[in-house]
Amino acid sequence: MDFSFFIVIFLIGFIGSYISGMVGIGGSIIKYPMLLYIPPLFGLATFSAHEVSGISAVQVFFATIGGVWAYRKGGYLNKTLIIYMGAAILVGSLIGSYGSQFMSEGGINLVYGILALIAAVMMFIPKKNIDDIPLDQVTFNKWLAAFFALIVGVGAGIVGAAGAFLLVPIMLVVLKIPTRMTIATSLAITFISSIGSTAGKIATGQVDFWPALIMVVASLIASPLGANAGKKVNTKILQYILAVLILGTAIKIWMDIL
Repeated sequence: MDFSFFIVIFLIGFIGSYISGMVGIGGSIIKYPMLLYIPPLFGLATFSAHEVSGISAVQVFFATIGGVWAYRKGGYLNKTLIIYMGAAILVGSLIGSYGSQFMSEGGINLVYGILALIAAVMMFIPKKNIDDIPLDQVTFNKWLAAFFALIVGVGAGIVGAAGAFLLVPIMLVVLKIPTRMTIATSLAITFISSIGSTAGKIATGQVDFWPALIMVVASLIASPLGANAGKKVNTKILQYILAVLILGTAIKIWMDIL
């Protein structure tokens, strides 16, 4: 492992974690394609889809800790939503991450592309007046939230993501949760989800530990910085940034699949 390898992996982790902390996701939607395509451009190691999903799973676990810590004050964390969606997504991610060892690399990329496409479509659905709801008056269907979280968990566990790139559109569009509460709460749910996906990837030998460690260090530095920046940015801009990121990733993945 030379210095250029360290710098490239660190920058991927830092940039991805800063953006993910800002918009309330674990970051796999950004870092998965970056890890897959950027190192080979510099003549560095080429990671397989299994290795990328394993590194992403470990990195998300630590990135979400930093993000939740930054959002711990201000009433942004909805504890009921965290309990219902967190428990369901943990079960789903354990199932998905264990089952991923039986899938081909093409199969993993296909699942990732489908998830990204669904998320991209949902992000462009109009979200009217959700940010006018006071944070202490937010209500939602608990069992509907748990059902969606279980489905997201299975798919996210397969690709080594924690599922926040799908959770955020569901919370905004289906459950009608205000944007800043969605961002903070999704980070907490994503942390719970990442426990399952990380455990499954490590148990099945899909984690390359040196790149994962570099990504973890970058995440712990950048994620809180991004979360603090996100508190100051207009909610419409935050939604737009996430929508563009998800759409861009979906297009790139599908171009490679097709």
